[in-house]
Amino acid sequence: MQTLGFVVYPNFQVMGFAAITVFEMANLVAEKTIYQVSLLSEEGGLVRASAGFCVETEAFDSKAFDTVVFGAGTQIEPATPGLLDFVRHSVQASRRVAAPCVGAFTLAEAGVLDNRRATTHWAYARELKNRYPLVKVEEDRIFIIDGHVWTSAGMTAGIDLALAMVEKDLGPELARTVARKLVVYHRRGGGQSQFSALLELDPKSDRIRKALDFAKQHLRSTLTVEELADAANLSPRQFSRAFRAETGQSPAKAVENLRVESARLLMEQGRLSMDMIASETGFADRERMRRAFLRAFGQPPQTVRRNARMPG
Repeated sequence: MQTLGFVVYPNFQVMGFAAITVFEMANLVAEKTIYQVSLLSEEGGLVRASAGFCVETEAFDSKAFDTVVFGAGTQIEPATPGLLDFVRHSVQASRRVAAPCVGAFTLAEAGVLDNRRATTHWAYARELKNRYPLVKVEEDRIFIIDGHVWTSAGMTAGIDLALAMVEKDLGPELARTVARKLVVYHRRGGGQSQFSALLELDPKSDRIRKALDFAKQHLRSTLTVEELADAANLSPRQFSRAFRAETGQSPAKAVENLRVESARLLMEQGRLSMDMIASETGFADRERMRRAFLRAFGQPPQTVRRNARMPG
């Protein structure tokens, strides 16, 4: 049986408990208790979540856990000396430690991430990099494994992290069964991207959203402003003005981002050549696709594909 300590602190974000459910489901699928989960905090007792309710916890002590996960909050909170001491103890005493989302800041403050690769929620990645320059932050990753230290992006990426742990411990078939029971895709590879062009654009009106839907369905076409304006039932001038006001981007830039995202997804699937992907997503040739990837990710397509194939 493997013991798993899940660390919480005041105002922790309850989405982290989705990762605990992965281990619970693994026990159910295996029909035996493989993972025994304990909730931990510095003082023990009741700890209030950001959602307002409290959970019962055990206080930190010298007990060694197989795996320790340091939960995250809705914002970056300074770590207490007691929490930092427990991080350092866990790194020495446990087979692996993990931190989803802004939990990475706790590991970094304890010095655990110095000279290690790590990731966090995209909204905090630059801050992690600026605060802790010794950390090799890869801001567009779903999760990263560096030795026995695991970090992940925010929110649902914690599920991918937990599924990857189950796969490593119990094999891919059991992990796939757990994913199906949770009604999620089998866990995303660590190299997959947090980037989403449509979420970034977030148009306010149905007309602009309709134009973006049209663009996504016709990426292989040239997609002129006139075509997009027609899809939105606006004149080209009205459309360009409204589009920029709602999305903060020009139509041409938005179309490029949609093409980049579509191309990236095809690369992660790994079945098509670069030339075919460039053709399928509307880039005139792979050189134009390469330049677009450099603008979006600071990396060429070959690097993005290679990272997507990495386990973490």
